[in-house]
This record gives sequence, C-alpha cells and structure tokens, in this order.
Amino acid sequence: MSSTQEYALRELNREKTFGGMGTTKARNVPRIDLSNFQTRKAEIADQLWAASTDTGFFQLVNHGIPQRMIDEAFEMTARFFDLPMEVKARLPMAKGTNYGWEYKAQVRPSTGTADNKESYQITVPRMAGLWPSGEELPGFKATMLAFERANWALGMKVLSLFAMKLGFPPDFFTEAHDPTSPEYQSTLRLIHYMAMEGAKPEDFEGWRAGAHTDYCCLTLLHQRTGQGGLQLCPGKEAGGGELAWTDVEPLPGVITCNIGDMLMRWSDDQLQSTLHRVRMPRADEYLGPRYSLPFFCQANRDAVIRPPSGREAPITAKDFLDGRIAANFAKLRK
Repeated sequence: MSSTQEYALRELNREKTFGGMGTTKARNVPRIDLSNFQTRKAEIADQLWAASTDTGFFQLVNHGIPQRMIDEAFEMTARFFDLPMEVKARLPMAKGTNYGWEYKAQVRPSTGTADNKESYQITVPRMAGLWPSGEELPGFKATMLAFERANWALGMKVLSLFAMKLGFPPDFFTEAHDPTSPEYQSTLRLIHYMAMEGAKPEDFEGWRAGAHTDYCCLTLLHQRTGQGGLQLCPGKEAGGGELAWTDVEPLPGVITCNIGDMLMRWSDDQLQSTLHRVRMPRADEYLGPRYSLPFFCQANRDAVIRPPSGREAPITAKDFLDGRIAANFAKLRK
C-alpha cells in the first residue's frame, strides 16, 4: 500500500466515528488582533500558538482584508450559484481533482452521505476552461482572483508566525505555498448550502456538511452574519464517546480560522486539526440559503511535509491532498 493510500485509509477510518448528533458545549474561540503586526509579531505568535495547540480554532480581527472586498465576493458568489444548472455543469470538477463546480458530491466518511451543498473551487493554475464567461457573469473572474490573493497574503502572515514558533525560516511556508509555481494548489472555495424554506421534517435530519477535519495547512473562513451553523469539537476531545459541539457564530469583521491536517503533521501533532461540521438550521432559525467562503492554504504539490522529529515519513503535499480527496469523494467517483 502506498503512503497516499495509507494516509487516506487512516483519515477515512478516523472520520467514520464522528457522525452522531452529540451534545453542545460553550467554549471560548480566541479572538486575535492582527493590528500593528510588524511590531507585535512575538505577542501575536504566542496567541496563535496557544489557540492552535488547544482548540485548533481562532478568529482574526483587524486582519487587513477590507469588508467591501468580502461583501463583493459574497455578492458574486450568490450570482454564480444563481446561474442556470446547465451553465454550471459546463465547469465540472473532474474526478480526482479539487477545482471546478460540484453539486452534492462530497461524501463525508463521518456520515456516508453527500453534503447538502454545491460548491465551486478556484485553484488558480488549473482553471483553464472552468471560469464562467464574461457574458454569463461579468466581473466574476477579476473579483475572485483579487479575493483569492488577499486571502493568500493573510494566510502567509499567519503561517509565518507558526514558522517562527516551529523554528523554521520566516518565509518557510510562503515558499511552500508559492503562487507563481505551477504546483500551487491553495484553493478558494465558494459554498452554497441549500435553502430550507418549505422543507419536510425529514429534510432537517442530515447535515449541511458532515463532521470532518480540513486537509490543508490553514483555513480562513468568511461567513455572513445571520447565516450560522458552523460547529467545532477540539481534536483532543474527539477520542471517543459522545462528542460535545460548540457553535461558532458569524460576526462582522471577523475571519474564523482553523488548523488543517497538513500543518498538524508538519508540527509533529502539536498544532491541532480540529473537527468541525455545519449543522442544519432549526425550524425557528434563518432558513434561507447559506453562503460561506473558505480559503485553504494548501502547500504546493511538490512541497515535502517533513516533521522536525522525523517520526512521520516525509510525504509530498500532492500525495497528502490526493489521499484526502479520494477519501471524501470516493463513494460517488468510483
């Protein structure tokens, strides 16, 4: 069995245990202020490290991405998903890839069923033929390319502080996520969770997104106020028994972040890749469509994930990501 197959199997078996409803529990999600970044690097690095070795989730304020840019990205996202199905179907996410449009195709090992959503993945070097035309959606490509790059820049600021704490050179992760390389695979995902107005009672029994960990280094998540549902359960508490989940409400000016599997492995499991999911709304909550915009800092395909201790065998980021994609899409893509 190859290292990719071993990794995929390990993740698949782990996530299969996380499908229950569980209970709820209040937890603090640390809010970290990035203002005066250059003069406060050591202080911010300590805060990031404390949050990421504990819950694996934190929120950023004064992060530098203008609210008008975020609002425009959400407006364009809604317009994209409002396109006719036949238009979106001409932009398909091909088997074994992570770019293009998919509709109810992501099967979580924790649930065995497809997430109740559609999504569109933007991985810049591999988007040939996968953009809607200017006639179909004017301004979309320019808006999303600018937003993608703003998120990349913010992600590299955060990862530079993790590099500092791990004893790596300051630009270690920036070089591993080099957007000028054809091997670049960081991804901006546009997600549309279906509206629930008029839904039957049984329609509320599934998940908008089943329990999972992300397979990147770092996720930056933009949410819209009033469109909640994200829940987390720290990895250190997910070892067995009934899981206790914490709601992470969307707030204006806040970007919610979590550590992914790549960075957990790179840090010798010091940084925690945290289990999370998106629950269905309750009948007394907002039932309209839910949009979210995660950006996944995924190391370039030729980057080698080599933990400092040497306990884990080196693996390329390509093999690492391919294994996780296979685990999450296998049932619909055999």
